[in-house]
Amino acid sequence: MAGRIREDDVSHVRHASRIDDVVGDYVQLKNAGGGQKKGLCPFHDEKSPSFHVTPSKGFYHCFGCQTGGDVISFVMKIEHMSFTEAVERLADRMNYQLTYDEGQTRTGGSDRKRLLEANRLAALFYQEQLQQAGPAQVGREFLQSRGFDKSAAAKFGVGYAPDEWDALSKHLKSRGFSDGELELAGLTKPGQRGYIDRFRNRLVWPIHEISGDVVGFGARRLSEADTGPKYLNTPETPIYKKSALLYGLEMAKKEIAKKRQVVVVEGYTDVMAAHLSGIETAVATCGTAFGDEHIRILRRLLMDDDAFRGEVIFTFDGDEAGQKAALRAFDDDQKFVSQTFVAVEEQGLDPCELRIKDGDAAVRDLIARRVPLFEFAMKSKLKLFNLTTAEGRVSALKECAPLINKIRDRALRPEYVRSLAGWIGVDIELVREAVGGGARERSIGPSHATEKSSPTYLLEREVLKSIVQFSELALSWQELTPDDFADPELHNLFQVIREKKEGLASLSNLVADAPPELAALITELTVEPMRVTEPTSHFMESLIARLREVSVTRKISELKSSLQRLDPESTDYAPAFAELIGLEALRRSLHEKGLGEALL
Repeated sequence: MAGRIREDDVSHVRHASRIDDVVGDYVQLKNAGGGQKKGLCPFHDEKSPSFHVTPSKGFYHCFGCQTGGDVISFVMKIEHMSFTEAVERLADRMNYQLTYDEGQTRTGGSDRKRLLEANRLAALFYQEQLQQAGPAQVGREFLQSRGFDKSAAAKFGVGYAPDEWDALSKHLKSRGFSDGELELAGLTKPGQRGYIDRFRNRLVWPIHEISGDVVGFGARRLSEADTGPKYLNTPETPIYKKSALLYGLEMAKKEIAKKRQVVVVEGYTDVMAAHLSGIETAVATCGTAFGDEHIRILRRLLMDDDAFRGEVIFTFDGDEAGQKAALRAFDDDQKFVSQTFVAVEEQGLDPCELRIKDGDAAVRDLIARRVPLFEFAMKSKLKLFNLTTAEGRVSALKECAPLINKIRDRALRPEYVRSLAGWIGVDIELVREAVGGGARERSIGPSHATEKSSPTYLLEREVLKSIVQFSELALSWQELTPDDFADPELHNLFQVIREKKEGLASLSNLVADAPPELAALITELTVEPMRVTEPTSHFMESLIARLREVSVTRKISELKSSLQRLDPESTDYAPAFAELIGLEALRRSLHEKGLGEALL
């Protein structure tokens, strides 16, 4: 077993892994100025982006949940990995071979790595089996009947699980995997005479996590003699969490971020049909209902905040079940800021069926003809009432008016008031009255106002930011003392920085050596944007001079108070007065240096 990873390898992986590239696999980042990037935090649910990344320093920090660190700690937290596992993951990402203290290169690895490797090899095995003559023909015929040729199957990694009890088990055990590992990976299960393959005589689709690793499979039965479910998925495992997975997301994530649109379809073949038709933002859930975790994942990719209106488009069958699914999506709509739409094919065809019948253009047209989810939801509810009677119209109004109060975009509400009046056939004032009597909206999300907003605190914080981010631009920061910082927390942090001046060359070491209560503050200051886009040496010197002026002014005030209590004839008075004269002169000098900068 390999020992501890060598420190120089850890350092290389940390500095060679661009944090914005790594974070970008999970969160859409946009420029925030001053070399900063920001996005929606992947560690807590939020309405507006407070998650900042500083590529030049290799740090991230969320000002909402106060989580921060370097690229290794990010991978540890988001993937629930140990330090060693995170370093190994990043090394794999850059194809870098690690060396351990015993002089061994990596062999084997963590449980997670073993499970991922087992799934990767299983995916390759299934893909190879699909190309074999014989029983796999039924799988190829199924794909062809759905309009997918050999290249389409290869593009999505579709494979075939042989109609044998242990074909995959034998293959993977020959590669060094144990029965326990294969069961833990969800690839096998206990049988009457030992372990057997979970998927047999089924077409299988590999399911990837957002970073691209295969974590499980979805499998469709190919024989009516198979008494199992039509679709069978990998069970919950340490790496397969169906509530946090979307099929096709690893392929669609770049287009989702680029087009700021996501199309949610219902099945694996629908994802294939959509992508092959040019809708490359399509994803599907993996054997579970669309839920809160899926929403959080998509919001991060869409940059779904109050400053942006993206598109979330749901496709549903036109039958009653599809309408119910759309109404459930209506409730989820409140968790998006992006505009939410529904695309329903009039004849009840799903994207795969539509592509078979009318071709790629028909699928694109289906998405182009999307309608707002609010409109679809209200019209679906109106179908439940007899609008030819007064009683039916009143009941319909009572049912639909509360929906208008749920529309986040207040500018849209008057439009829906007018539309609803027309759909029901009542006077618009009746609808306005019904909507106006609805429950008042509650404010969404906590206030992000900070208690520490005094000019002095902001100045002290800005100086510390400049030291952490651009210490090379102004050496005069070394003339500062902890007493120049009135805030206790900033006072303590500067003391740590001053004691470890060499730590500024390696912020990771500075964070590691700092007390836990200050480590988060260091990462926060590292990623927090400066008040100017491109700090200069002149700006930095002026900033530091301004802080020293404030500190000296504070000392002058204290000294004047002390002099008022002293007897002018005492021996202490003359030295104190001379000190006051010196401080006044220093303050004037610092004031000149600090002029010309709008710091606060």
